[in-house]
Amino acid sequence: MSGSFIDEVIKVDDAIRLAASLLKVPSREVEVPLQEAAGLIASRSISAPYDMPLYDRSAVDGYAVHAEDTYGASLHGAAELKVVGRVTSSTSIEEVSKTSLKLSEAVEILTGGPLPPGADAVVMYEDVTRMNDKIYVHRALPRWANVSRRGEDFKEGETIVEKGVLLAPWHLAALAAFGFSRVHVYDKLKVGILATGGELAEPLQPVPLRKGVYNSTSTMIMSCLSGRRFIEAVYLGRVMDDVERIAEGIEGAFRAGFDAVVTTGGTGVSGDDVTTRAVERVGTIAVRGVAIRPGRPTSIGVVEGKPVFMLSGFPVAALVALEFVVLPVIYRLFGSTPQPKPIVKAKLTRRLANVVGHRSYVRAKVFRRNGELIVEPLRLTGSGVLSTLVKGNGIIEVPEGLEGYEPGEEVNVILIGGLEGM
Repeated sequence: MSGSFIDEVIKVDDAIRLAASLLKVPSREVEVPLQEAAGLIASRSISAPYDMPLYDRSAVDGYAVHAEDTYGASLHGAAELKVVGRVTSSTSIEEVSKTSLKLSEAVEILTGGPLPPGADAVVMYEDVTRMNDKIYVHRALPRWANVSRRGEDFKEGETIVEKGVLLAPWHLAALAAFGFSRVHVYDKLKVGILATGGELAEPLQPVPLRKGVYNSTSTMIMSCLSGRRFIEAVYLGRVMDDVERIAEGIEGAFRAGFDAVVTTGGTGVSGDDVTTRAVERVGTIAVRGVAIRPGRPTSIGVVEGKPVFMLSGFPVAALVALEFVVLPVIYRLFGSTPQPKPIVKAKLTRRLANVVGHRSYVRAKVFRRNGELIVEPLRLTGSGVLSTLVKGNGIIEVPEGLEGYEPGEEVNVILIGGLEGM
């Protein structure tokens, strides 16, 4: 690779689109119980099989009435009605439909109970006085007061779950409310993490190394990927900086059934950085460098339609590339989109410079001072400085077209931790 690498990088969004267009969409579909589906991605759209509610029903405990019987009712002039029955949430609509409520009549009704024919409002217990089979209503009601109308939650045929959506507890609650017990989802994407570099040592005990470094980056990548239930991340171990060994490791992973491989290290432009050359032995390079800081050497290869995401060996650069390049590509493979990250606006403490043409992600600390949010940039360079992630709680995104921000300017900050001073 020539020294012109800096001129060959492409923009973040272009890299994501290009990589996704060259890769195969996961097609394995499985059916799982609702209780096991949270965090997985729906492989089919699901529509409401019937109206919900299926019938007009009471939203409170009280009495079903004709609204016009309550017109003019107040604390000083109650409307007198005769109680002619009782309905609970377990009373069937067929049973309720046998009789129709007449004017000046009321039916005691509990929350969820079907409204008797003729009734068009429910007065709450606290707004009536009951004496034997009579109630005295002290409040006037409009039509459909305290009533859940048929289909007001979901209309028959309305979409409950879109294909490609990341299933959340509320999606599953909606499906369960209709009686679904299982849901079709995409099978988990099996991702292998392969660390490269003869300088790496696996963490065993906290003792200083006289040479080399502990393999912290793979630990972080594993944790980030495993935190998403639609991904199964497996650590494949580490290999030396050798083209043949790296190529064998990647080929072996795909033969073993992995859907994607993430490598760490060996993505730069020096003679010792051999990961991209190894990928070229078994496939092609789709993206060679991304206009992102940190993480510019990030590259993406394609082996028989499957991705090889090549990340920096430095943990901060690898994390930025994973969050803002790799995961967006993976979501696209499922026809999905990443969950929006929490963003706050905060006032910058000092000038923040950027290289025009690159999208920069600056580690920062957000805190509250004198009633306003303040953000202090910690560091942009230093991709191996983990303390800036541990001590920080936010990331400032600087778009490609900006030279930076000035002190006191209000900027968007992506939260990666809790706010101090709240």
